[in-house]
Amino acid sequence: MLENSMNTRRSTPHKSAAQRRLLLKGLAALPLAFPFRPAGASSDRYELKFRHTQSDEMLDVVFRDGRGYVAPAIERMNWLLRDLRSGEMTRMDPQLFDILHALKSRCGGDTFEIVSAYRSPVTNAGLRKRSRGVARHSLHMDGRAIDVRLVGFDTARLRDAAVDLGLGGVGYYAKSDFVHVDTGDVRIWGAVPR
Repeated sequence: MLENSMNTRRSTPHKSAAQRRLLLKGLAALPLAFPFRPAGASSDRYELKFRHTQSDEMLDVVFRDGRGYVAPAIERMNWLLRDLRSGEMTRMDPQLFDILHALKSRCGGDTFEIVSAYRSPVTNAGLRKRSRGVARHSLHMDGRAIDVRLVGFDTARLRDAAVDLGLGGVGYYAKSDFVHVDTGDVRIWGAVPR
């Protein structure tokens, strides 16, 4: 949610969007070697469960299968992750869902609590007026960022797992107890991981 150049950053090699897509495709194509899938997990069903903390809406969907992304599931997720202040929705970057799935598989969690997802430009500008840490060109406005908790899993450990993935930006907000993940360049801010 808060993306600020004054935050702590760790030097990490940058991956382009094309490199991240290639990495995610490669990981998905290696069902036996996929490092985040626990034993016994189906290799062709990518499921996510959500609860939105502001609206209390819940969603449990298979968003990707052996044939690719499941369009009706993606649309349902886009609706859930809409800007609740304005009612506007956008097409979220599906790679964001792949990152969440990798996190869920790695951490053994079940349901993601959504703190913030898509933000309209008007909402983002309003948040910037209240907090100097809100980025002017936030990836939330492009449908490329989400702020989450994983139910039953320590948020600091969730941050560590997201950093280990190396697939985009990771921000940690200990006081508010959430992790920001996005599909932008690899960068880290907030408390420095152990």
